[in-house]
Amino acid sequence: MFNHLARYAAALAMAAVACLPAHAADTYPTRSIRLLVPFSPGGGIDQLARIAAVKMSEDLKQQVVVENMAGAGGAIAAKTVANAAPDGYTLIFNSSSAVATGLLGKDRLGFDPVKDFAPVSLVAQFPLVMVVNPKVPARNMKEFVALLKKNPDKYNYGSSGNGTAIHLASELFKTLAGVSMQHVPYKGTAAAMQDLLGGRIHMMLDGVPPQIGNIHEGRVRALGVTTTERSPMLPDVPTVAEAVPGYAFPFWVAIYAPAATPQPIVDRLAAAVSAAAKDPQSRQRFKDAGSEAVGSTPAELAAFWKQQVELYSGIVRQTGIKLDGE
Repeated sequence: MFNHLARYAAALAMAAVACLPAHAADTYPTRSIRLLVPFSPGGGIDQLARIAAVKMSEDLKQQVVVENMAGAGGAIAAKTVANAAPDGYTLIFNSSSAVATGLLGKDRLGFDPVKDFAPVSLVAQFPLVMVVNPKVPARNMKEFVALLKKNPDKYNYGSSGNGTAIHLASELFKTLAGVSMQHVPYKGTAAAMQDLLGGRIHMMLDGVPPQIGNIHEGRVRALGVTTTERSPMLPDVPTVAEAVPGYAFPFWVAIYAPAATPQPIVDRLAAAVSAAAKDPQSRQRFKDAGSEAVGSTPAELAAFWKQQVELYSGIVRQTGIKLDGE
């Protein structure tokens, strides 16, 4: 019943936008813009959203207001934007994890992460880093793969929850490396990290910035980063692909608008993101946060998004990953 009413409301909103004056897109924006972040304040994704919002506000000459709307793995914020009026005033700052959760749970979460959103711009990308407890008897990725092959299911890994990007990235590693490990899901990376440091789990993937101190101080051992190129923040740490050919799993953040948002508005927003990505001060702030600013066109994000959907869907088919409660 709720989904029916929500879709009806969305249809009315779309009809209202269709009736807007022809010059509406030309004068956009005329008021502040909500940028919903599907995570709590203070985290890495929230930090990146606020970096982008500052420069976007300058370029658009209207305030881009970051609004945190955590819960249900990003589904609450996503459903809010999917059902919002497609007029460019309600956007979502989506991440790999929130999108992965949406794809897995679209049949019961009340929105379709492909059909219900208009791609605006890929904001930034950054690697995850694979870290292990120092007691794991493997000094590098090749030794770790050999260890796992010799001891199937003896070792385990933690994730930030079933169906998250970190879960999918770990399962992709298992598949391409031809190894078997036990999955231990947590409610966030902080709890998983505590157990990794305590030796209760053996491996996990996490963002590079949160792990820099642990790596340099020897509390964890870094084996590889998940992007196709090494991270400037960890230049001595190889990519996972150097030992496991074909492996690549970038973590990314992008801005989406509700489906049916007029293309001139989408293009205007994308131009503002590109301005933020090209601004030297903003680029440095993104770099300091461990990410690389991108600022793509809507078409480039759509193509990238299609590739990511195929990647995620393939991992789900191969592994049978399900969300909690399914």
